[in-house]
Amino acid sequence: MDWSALREEFPVTRKWGYFDHAGVAPLSVPARDALLEYATDQTDNGVASVRRWIDRVVEVRRLAGQLLNADPCDVAFVKNTSEGIGLVAEGFPWQPGDNVVTAAEEYPANLYPWMNLASRGVELRRVPRLSIDDIRAALDGRTRLLTLSFVEYASGLRNDLDALGLLCRERGILFFVDAIQGLGVFPIDVKRMPIDFLAADGHKWLLGPEGAGLFYIRRELIERLRCVGVGWNSVVGAFDFSTIDFTLKPHAGRWESGSPNVAGITALGASIKLLLDIGIPQVSDRVLALTDHFCDRATRAGLEIFSSRQPGENSGIVSLIVPGVDPKERVQRCRERGFIVNQRAGRLRVSPHCYNSFEEIDRLVEVLRPF
Repeated sequence: MDWSALREEFPVTRKWGYFDHAGVAPLSVPARDALLEYATDQTDNGVASVRRWIDRVVEVRRLAGQLLNADPCDVAFVKNTSEGIGLVAEGFPWQPGDNVVTAAEEYPANLYPWMNLASRGVELRRVPRLSIDDIRAALDGRTRLLTLSFVEYASGLRNDLDALGLLCRERGILFFVDAIQGLGVFPIDVKRMPIDFLAADGHKWLLGPEGAGLFYIRRELIERLRCVGVGWNSVVGAFDFSTIDFTLKPHAGRWESGSPNVAGITALGASIKLLLDIGIPQVSDRVLALTDHFCDRATRAGLEIFSSRQPGENSGIVSLIVPGVDPKERVQRCRERGFIVNQRAGRLRVSPHCYNSFEEIDRLVEVLRPF
């Protein structure tokens, strides 16, 4: 792969060393062009070309299925990760005394929807997790669901989805994956992996715009969830407006209640195609090589790496400590010198994508030096 040529697809590199893909990623040229194409066509033709865009959404659903190795019908488009989590949190047939288990340092999107179930007698157990054994110890006979991030947003820890999913299968517990910090960089195969539900917005590692994301549900669980947010597009005969027949779609499409965000979905599809054309394993290898390089140079420069860099636990997120320095101050200093980084949980967070370069990383480390 010619990584230098790939940089041409990301004009942000002309101005910035961009290392905040765990926050909001810059758009690629294909995603930008998709948005412009949609806007231009709607300006020139309006509804006259509606069929073209319906077909485009179908194509993006196929690409999303390829990304997850899922039947495209098991993928619904959502506006963000929170919406996908909420579909399960609000739709599951909870009983008083049930509980949900998660990690203590999950992102709020994967906490608040479950905390909101307290009024229905459902407990959220937040585990200060060090290993899979900590999760195992929190599970009991009333645990109905384990919900975890693929990659933890603040620490950068990549969870072992296979091991966690197998643990759930052994206990008869459902497994929800908030995949926003890993999907697009690390392979996910829902046909092989014991994942029941998955949600991910597209504006981080998938390199798409905000407001367009993916929700996956294992087919056999569809009828187990009450369909919330029902609208005209939730039913089988959605476009037969004069016939009222409340027969929900027999797949994930029932959760797409109304008119879709066609512009956002189209742009998301353009970036998914870009990543698939590169190859997700190749993207993964590149991102890990970049973060390994960063950790090596940062350590030599006197910075403290907080994130685990053990194989299988490392990710595209590196959380680090600059001794004696306020991370907010250092984020601002980086911005003034042409680098975009972020801070979470009182630590700096650096998150490169595959188009970043080793040379950029060397320059970033010089800006981050504590002295």
